[in-house]
Amino acid sequence: MQWIARFGWTVGTAALWILTSAAFADSVPLGIVTGTPKGTDYRLGLDLQDILKSQGIDLAVHTSAGSVENIYAVYKRPGVHLAVVQSDVLALLAKVRTHSTLRRMAQKIKLVAPLYNAEVHLLGQHFLRDLGDLEGKRVAVDREDSGTYLTARLLLEISQVKPAEILPMGPEEALDRLRSGTVDAVFYAAGAPVPLFQEKVRPEDHLRLIPVTDKYAKGFYPQTVIPAGTYLWQHENVATISVRAVLVTYDYRMGWCDEVARFAQALEQNLEWLKKNGHPKWKELDLDGKVAGWEPSSCVRKASSLRGLVPDATTEEVNPVVETLRQLFPSNSD
Repeated sequence: MQWIARFGWTVGTAALWILTSAAFADSVPLGIVTGTPKGTDYRLGLDLQDILKSQGIDLAVHTSAGSVENIYAVYKRPGVHLAVVQSDVLALLAKVRTHSTLRRMAQKIKLVAPLYNAEVHLLGQHFLRDLGDLEGKRVAVDREDSGTYLTARLLLEISQVKPAEILPMGPEEALDRLRSGTVDAVFYAAGAPVPLFQEKVRPEDHLRLIPVTDKYAKGFYPQTVIPAGTYLWQHENVATISVRAVLVTYDYRMGWCDEVARFAQALEQNLEWLKKNGHPKWKELDLDGKVAGWEPSSCVRKASSLRGLVPDATTEEVNPVVETLRQLFPSNSD
């Protein structure tokens, strides 16, 4: 009869483990990875956190370097179920088919909704007048795992502008170096108004937004304008280009599918509140919008009653998107 007792103990232990695991899963918040603490995407994440809290949904808002980090995080990192990424990062992922992990990422990442157009801010010394003036200058392009890095490198490549130095560094460090004169210009692709530039740039810094009107750049990215007065120190319209920011998720079949569905439902129900009370970029959100080549998440359309499966939580030392960018742009000083 000992085997019966042992069997009963095993069944009881297994049941306790299942109940404990379910309780733990319920206690883990939905996670969204956004951007830098002074960036637009992080502010959008905090807005979402506010509205979801009123719906009884806990949302953990994670900061990051930007889109290149984010797209890998939503595919691989535990606790990240949603991510804000730039559409040119998605385009890179769709086109590079020689890397097995990138192919799988392209298959497993799904669209929640296009968010807004992120204007390319090129902030520089007062003597710079256009993109071509970056020839032979020192230019900060954000960190390698940011969307700005990809956009800036592509812009410089297609416009055939060759700075003396291309410096990968975070936007706050770049802004400090811009003020000190050890950097001539800073790229930052983010929805205007960018909190960092609102809070940290002053008229006495004598910096200016430089127009991005290169004919090749305009052929590759949509044209837009940063209106005069977007920043207190900016007194004229600035022509530039933009890249679409997109909200994506993992292709959950079980596990977090219900939570992603509840998130999408709460976003739709509270969109008017966000447009009135949140960051100005919420006014550009199109829940019915599409991004060429990317399928919408099935979890957004319907909730699944099944739970328990999540993506493999193992990690790799090198983000394969970063690895691909290093192959495309092998040197930070061309």
